[in-house]
Parts: sequence; C-alpha cells; structure tokens
Amino acid sequence: MAGKEWRQARWEEPLVNEYQGRRGGYTIPHGWEDEELARIVGEPWDRLGGLSRGEAPQLPGLSEIELVRHYTRLAHMSYGVDNGPVPLGSCTMKYNPRVSEELASDPRVALLHPLQDEDTVQGLLEILWRLERWLAEITGMDRCSLQPPAGAAGELTGALMIRKYHLDRGEERDEMLVPDSAHGTNPASAAMAGFRVVKIPSNSRGTVDLEALRAALSERTAGIMLTNPNTLGLFEDEILEIARLVHDAGGLLYYDGANLNGIMGIVRPGDMGFDIVHLNVHKTFASPHGGGGPGAGVVCAKGALVDYLPRPLIERRGDRFYWDYSCERCIGRIRAFYGNIAPLLKAYVYIASLSGVGLREAALQATVNTNYFIALMRGVEGYELPYDPERPRKHEVVYSAKPLHRETGVTAGDVAKALLDRGLHAPTIYFPLIVDEALMIEFTDSETPENIEAYAEALREIAEQARRSPEEVKKAPRNTSVARVDEVYANHPRTVTPSYRVHALRAKGLLR
Repeated sequence: MAGKEWRQARWEEPLVNEYQGRRGGYTIPHGWEDEELARIVGEPWDRLGGLSRGEAPQLPGLSEIELVRHYTRLAHMSYGVDNGPVPLGSCTMKYNPRVSEELASDPRVALLHPLQDEDTVQGLLEILWRLERWLAEITGMDRCSLQPPAGAAGELTGALMIRKYHLDRGEERDEMLVPDSAHGTNPASAAMAGFRVVKIPSNSRGTVDLEALRAALSERTAGIMLTNPNTLGLFEDEILEIARLVHDAGGLLYYDGANLNGIMGIVRPGDMGFDIVHLNVHKTFASPHGGGGPGAGVVCAKGALVDYLPRPLIERRGDRFYWDYSCERCIGRIRAFYGNIAPLLKAYVYIASLSGVGLREAALQATVNTNYFIALMRGVEGYELPYDPERPRKHEVVYSAKPLHRETGVTAGDVAKALLDRGLHAPTIYFPLIVDEALMIEFTDSETPENIEAYAEALREIAEQARRSPEEVKKAPRNTSVARVDEVYANHPRTVTPSYRVHALRAKGLLR
C-alpha cells in the first residue's frame, strides 16, 4: 500500500543509443561468403538499389549487465499495476497473472510464424478454437473473430459489419445512434465506417433517455453503439426496451465490451438483445495493456451477423483444426494474419484458471470494490456523485470535483496530480464529458481493501489541503520522477511527438 512518504526513483538515464563509445553492429557468422548469402536470400544485396545502407547500422553495443541496469532504472521511474492500484475508469487495469506471461512466452508459441502450414500448429489452433467458443458462451453470441487487434479496431469492425449488413439488404441506413455516455472512440469508429453520428442524451438517472431514443429512430437508423453497464458504472435497466425499439426500427445493437468486467458470468449481452459484441481481452481477461500488450479486440456476432465477421474463422473437422477463408458476405480482413496471438493466449489461460464460477466471482468482487469505495467517499466534502447517487454502481464510478473547483479553484486535473504525490495512480479525468470535472475511478477485482481505503483517504486529504492552500495542490506532483508538466507546451504541435528527432533538436537548441 502506498504511503505518505512515497518518492519515485529518479535517474539521469540516457537513451540507449546515447551511451558514448558503445557502438556495435551485426556481423555475418564466420565462414559465410557473399555467394552463400546470395543463395539464401535469392538475390544479390545490391537488389535494394538506393534503399541499401551505405554503412552498417549504428546499433548500441552494450553488454548484458549494462542493458539490465538501464531498463531496471527506467522501471524504477515508472508506475503500473505491479506497483500499486491503477484505477483508470473504463480501462479495467487488473493484475496480469505471471503464469499467463510464462505460457505465452513459451518458445513453442512465441517462435511460431503465421505462414506455417496448419498441420504444424494444431495445438495453437485448438487453443484458439476453444477460446472462441468460451467467449461466445460468455457473451451469448454464436461465433467470434479473433482478428481485431484492439478495442477501437473491434468497434470499427462492428460498425463495418452493420454497414455491409444493411447494404446487402438494399437499405441506405446512414445514421448510427451513440449515447452521450458512450466510450469516446464509439463516435469516431462509427464515423470511420461512413455513418453520421446521432447523439442520444442521458436522462436524470444517467441512463439512455427512451423518449430521445424514440425521437431519433427512423428508416435511416443503422444501429446503436452502447455498453452496459455504461461509463457511469450504471446498468441500463431498460436495455430490453432499447433493444426492442431499435430492432423494430430495423436497426442493430452493438455492444462495446470494455465494461464486461462488471457483468461477466452474471448476464450476457446476447441475452439483452445485442447483435454484435467486441471484447477487450486486455481488460476483462487480464492481458496487459499498452506497452505490456499488444491488445486484442475480439468481435462476436449472432444470427445472420455471423456471416459478416472478418475471415478467416477457425473450424474443426474431426481432430483437425483449420482456417476457413470462405467469405460470401464477410467484411474481409481487419488486419494481417490471425490477430494478436499473445494476448489471446493470456486470455485463454485466465479463463481456464478461473472457470465460469471464477469469472462470476471476479465480476462480483469488482462491483463490491466499487461500492465499498463509494461508501468510504460518503460525506467527503469537495466531491459529488452525479446521476442518482443512491443507486449502486457496477465496476466503476464517476465522481465530480466540481464542488472543490467552485470553492477553491482546484480542478480534477490538480487532484489527479496530487494523487501521484501519494504514490497512487491518477484515475481517468475529464471523461465522460457529461460530468464536469470528472474523476472516473475503477477498482478491479484484484485490488485490495487497504488500497481502496488509502485512495479514499488521499482524496479527502487533497480536498482539505485545497481549502487550506490551493496553490500547494496546484504545484503537484513533486515526488515523481517527472515534475508537473507545462500542459500548453506539452500539447503544442511542435513538441507533442516524443520522438528521438524532437529530443535531438531540443538538445541542439534548435527547438524550444
């Protein structure tokens, strides 16, 4: 558990290729001649013409111990789920079991190539075949495509499937309904698929306004993109009526699976009336996010929508597994080859380890953790819980720091930075947009009561400090390896890209 005396390590660590005098390069194994190389590659090296290098690449030539120390020091300046709670609302940053990492990095898996003959990867295909069927059962769908490489790619996949479904029926439906509490990428994904986005407002309870939905539905409605529970952590208890209204208008229901962690094993999107579901296995099923990833955005469908899933799909004939490339109505591929295999394997291990009973317990524990935090926050001045504050939340909750801002001038962003000074990762801030000064907090099933208590206490302390000395809060963070960043400078087009070129120009004084 993080303490008040927390300090993050800070090293004056150069980039790897800035180590002076440490240069190396590839060398051809001893005894290989140019003729042998030409035979292996099939063409002379000068086939590259103007693309060939004039000199060997200047790769760092560091020893193993130098590399170990370099990356260890960088790790000391970082923060992740191995250090403490990362309650990023909408992200489900749960612990990533080490057994999954070990099995996914097994050479029998890690060294496979996507162009190998199917007969040489039967074990892997069987794993993926079983994973697909588990995910279809968990979501209440008929089939799944493992191909989409991330959540946003899964959204685009679903939107493209909806578009082609209507076009095949000869219907020019060009409007996608998106609630104002939807995930931020839903409107972008719908627009990329060629739809005009129609925003559906929330009612006073924080759920979809049915009257606004009825008014928006028409013969131009292609479908609706939403998640349940929504981004406020509230369960859309009128989801069956929403599904009836959309289906009666000829539209389809798309489920954003980023919030599945609050309902898996309890209720299924397919039973709610959804036609297409995407799943973030790097959230719900404990595969790592971001730099620890990559992610995977599996898309599942039921009924006639199965025909539109990206190909290939995995099929089984007797004891043999194979890829089925048949595509009469499908949208084709959404990426090269078969998807990001490593996170899919980690999801397989996670589900196999917990079983259906364990998945249900994980969802229940995530919900308990969220509502325990809400109980701890009752009466803490400076924060308010908008939209039906007495109603229980599911896997996440969104607080507003608007009272604190109004009283002291301290913003949600200032609160987030002050949490960093206490060794606690900041929550998602300023999202969803329907909550002013939003603090979007999600304690997953793997978080401890002690850390949840520490988080609530830290928010209380920050509010008290803001009332005493708001300027002190606005100077945070001080205890991190990188102090408070000039946000205007950091977001300027000339400096927003943290590339080596920007770093080199700045070092030469050519960029301010």
